[in-house]
Amino acid sequence: MLDRRAFLVVCSHLGLTTTLLPGVLWAMADEKGKVTREMIDSAAAIAAVHIGEEYKDMMLEGLNSYTEGFDAIYALHIKNEVAPAVIFDPVLPGMKFETERRPIKISAASNASGAAPKNLEDVAFYSVRQLAELVRTKKISSSALTEMYIARLKRYDPVLHCVITLTEERATAQAKEADREIAAGKYRGPLHGLPWGAKDLLAVKGYRTTWGAGGFEDQKFDEDATVVKRLDAAGAVLVAKLTLGALAQGDKWFGGMTRNPWNTRQGSSGSSAGSASATAAGCVAFAIGSETLGSISSPSTRCGTTGLRPTFGFVPRTGAMALSWTMDKLGPICRAVEDTAIVLSVIHGPDGHDRTVHNAAFNWDANLDWRKLRVGYLKSDFELTPPPQPEAPKEEKELSAEEKKKREEEAANRAMGLARREYDHKFEEAALAKLRAMGVNLIPVEFPKYPYQAMRSILVAEAAAAFDDLTRSGRDKLLTQQTRDDWPNTFRSARFIPAVEYIQANRARMSAMEIVAKVFEQVDVIVAPTFSTQLLITNLTGHPAIILPNGLRGDDAPKARVRDNGEVENGGPGTPLSLTFLGQLYGEAKMLALAKAYQDATDFHRKHPQLDAEPKK
Repeated sequence: MLDRRAFLVVCSHLGLTTTLLPGVLWAMADEKGKVTREMIDSAAAIAAVHIGEEYKDMMLEGLNSYTEGFDAIYALHIKNEVAPAVIFDPVLPGMKFETERRPIKISAASNASGAAPKNLEDVAFYSVRQLAELVRTKKISSSALTEMYIARLKRYDPVLHCVITLTEERATAQAKEADREIAAGKYRGPLHGLPWGAKDLLAVKGYRTTWGAGGFEDQKFDEDATVVKRLDAAGAVLVAKLTLGALAQGDKWFGGMTRNPWNTRQGSSGSSAGSASATAAGCVAFAIGSETLGSISSPSTRCGTTGLRPTFGFVPRTGAMALSWTMDKLGPICRAVEDTAIVLSVIHGPDGHDRTVHNAAFNWDANLDWRKLRVGYLKSDFELTPPPQPEAPKEEKELSAEEKKKREEEAANRAMGLARREYDHKFEEAALAKLRAMGVNLIPVEFPKYPYQAMRSILVAEAAAAFDDLTRSGRDKLLTQQTRDDWPNTFRSARFIPAVEYIQANRARMSAMEIVAKVFEQVDVIVAPTFSTQLLITNLTGHPAIILPNGLRGDDAPKARVRDNGEVENGGPGTPLSLTFLGQLYGEAKMLALAKAYQDATDFHRKHPQLDAEPKK
């Protein structure tokens, strides 16, 4: 009997993997594992490939006999951490970036001369820069700060569901060591003694790394991720492994849904759900998240944090769960722009393992003259255009009461979405007005029209390969979410993406990189709405982004829709909005300088949620 693995290797041997969707053929094979001429016809129709009658018998002989190669690959039991031999590089020929590293130049701390507060929790929402000065000057000990943040995590996690594992024993030891070193005059830098949280796709030796997914609850690794090692070396104190949606999708994990501290009936968005929630709630000084397509941008927006998605190939991903080898990026989620710069200065650069990382330098200078930067804005993305209306259906019969109700609900949801878009648009217009008032000459730019959406298949195909064993073994049933849009179904569907089409999508991606690079030749930084067309485009091209708070919706904001299960969708009174700044490849220093200037001029990042230890009704 021909098993599925053997069948697929037959297809590969015959050159059919790339065109005929062998998974389709196998699904149609009879119980004895035999493939017939009719099955080839059906699969060929799906793949839009014509196969002459004279070739089918030759194909059948191979399809039903050749078995060795595929089994040999599966017998290797390749781990998630093993990357493909093909490496994605966002840097085009002729591009240059800085490689000489210089000491970072941080801003003066605003509370440098102040005494330590009587109530230590008063500093829970301080920036990394402020906390660093208090620790450096010994006005607060790392141990006291760590104890305070751990206590807050324990108090608010029952409401926020942002913690998978507290690393209390490790943190206590690290904090004591930090205090000893600082007392002895061995100060490691602005992260020394500061408590932080890791998205639970980063390996930490001695602790489980669950990836937020059912079936992986007890998974452990024997070595720390590179980012963890570098933060350890900087003296930072890991207090918790924070939640992520299962296998880096959404905000729902095997323990529930991570909540937005601004409205705890609302999810924190994902997939860096816990990293943003805990930071916004003043439960860590900063956190590390990851983004493949929106996983730093979205929760930073929802929770009102400042999130940095670095250039692809700036921060090594060694020891992090792989979802898409050509799109995954690790970055900090903080309360202020300069905080992200301080963290990036520690975690960037080659580690000798992640072969995508360039030897690029990040030289942060808080005093960089942002007024000399060329600043663009995505003109059409800032324009308010109503969504296309669905065509009026042709009435061939009288609608049932249920059908009428469904159409009325759809119309109401469209109206609600438009009202929210119109309300939020005022904040985007105000942001451009503020930048102009600061003296920024905004240059209108556009990313050329191109089939960017079609290139999402790259992410999907790579994700399905990263978790292929999960799909083939049937263990995907253990994942919490099982709807049409969740990973289990996506992984199954991705097996039908031909290899030729995956390669073609990557060729189109190269063209996209070239046309986007021409836009960045005109400007140093681009201002954009967070969820405009740029989100997909810049994740494909590898450009960096900083997402920062851009105000709070007022009491007059349209109410967010409440789902049947009681969950509240995005938006609603009292919730944050965001603005995004995009940079040139490895141009984080300039991008962050302008973003910091805007943040300092608006102070939106200084607002924080008022938390209760009980969930809202």
